[in-house]
Amino acid sequence: MKRALITGITGQDGSYLAELLLKMNYQVYGIVRRASTFNTDRIDHLYHDPHDPKARLFLHYGDLSDGTGLRRILERVHPHEIYNLAAQSHVKVSFEEPEYTADIVGTGTLRLLEALRDYQTAHGVQIRYYQAGSSEMFGAARPPQNEDTPFYPRSPYAVSKVAAHWYAVNYRESYGMFICNGILFNHESPRRGETFVTRKITRALGRIKVGLQDKVYLGNLDAKRDWGFAGDYVEAMWLMLQQERPDNYVIATGESHSVREFLEEAFGYAGLDWSDHVEIDSRYFRPADVDHLLGDPSKAMHGLRWKPKVTFEELVRMMVDYDLELAKQEKTLKDAGHVVALRGVAGN
Repeated sequence: MKRALITGITGQDGSYLAELLLKMNYQVYGIVRRASTFNTDRIDHLYHDPHDPKARLFLHYGDLSDGTGLRRILERVHPHEIYNLAAQSHVKVSFEEPEYTADIVGTGTLRLLEALRDYQTAHGVQIRYYQAGSSEMFGAARPPQNEDTPFYPRSPYAVSKVAAHWYAVNYRESYGMFICNGILFNHESPRRGETFVTRKITRALGRIKVGLQDKVYLGNLDAKRDWGFAGDYVEAMWLMLQQERPDNYVIATGESHSVREFLEEAFGYAGLDWSDHVEIDSRYFRPADVDHLLGDPSKAMHGLRWKPKVTFEELVRMMVDYDLELAKQEKTLKDAGHVVALRGVAGN
C-alpha cells in the first residue's frame, strides 16, 4: 500500500487530493497546524479513529516553519509520495503579511526539500515530490501563459511561489530528486475559503437569496481568471508523480472569465440581477493587480492525458447550489432564535 504525505491537507486541494488517494487505496498522512479550534472540517468525512482497522488517514501536527518537525514526520511516515500544498495562499493578505507569506511559501518549501534530501540520502530511497505552484507567478506576463512563459509576479505571495518553484527545479537538477512543479491556474469548489472572490460571491448570493443580507462588497470586477474545478486539478497532481520523469506542468482550462462574468453567471442562475446587490469597495483593490491569467494546458493534456471535466458554468452552479443550501440552513437557525455569524474577513 502506497503512503502519501500531504502538507496543507485541511485546505480545499488537500481534502480533494486525500479523497482521491484514499479511493486509490493509499495510506494518507496529513500535516496540520496546531490551533485552539478544530480546522479539519473539509476532511472530517474521511477520518476514522486511528484505532479503527479501517483507518487509512492519519494526521500529524507540523508546520512548514519548523524544519525539525518536518524531519520527524518523514521518519515516522516513510512516504512514497509527498504533495506540498501548504501555503499562506491569499494574495491580498500577502500584502499585509509579506514576511510570514515568504517564510511559509518560499522558505517553508526549502525546509521541506532539505529535509527530504537528507531523508533520501540516509535511507537510500527516492520519494516522488509534488510542488504546488500558482498562476499568480505569471502575474503581468501576457496571456496565454504556458511552461515557457517568463514569470512576472505581482504580489508577495506570487514572488514566494516563484522562489518555491525555483528551489524545486534546483533540487531536481542538483540532486536528481523526483520533483514536479504543478503551475495550477485558479481552481474553485464549494470547499473554497470564504474570503476568496468566487466563494465570497456564491456565499453572499445564497444569503441574499434567502434574505439574510442585501449587499456584497468587491474590488476589481474586470480581472480575468482561468477558473477550473479543484477536484479535476488534484487528479493532475497525482498524474505528474506517476510519470517516468519529473517535469513542470501548467494545469488550466484554456479559457478565462472576468469577475463580472462570474457574477452574471452566478446571480443569473439564482434569478437575480447582480448589479442590484454588488458594491465596489476600494479596500479590496490590491496595490499591484493581475489583469489577465489564461493558461495553456497543452503539455498536460498530451503528456499526462489530463483534461478538465467540469465546465465554467457547471462550476459556478455547483458552488451556488451548495451555498444556497447553506444559507437556507442558516436562515432556519436564525428563525429559530439562534445567532448566525458570517465567518471570515472579506476580501478578493
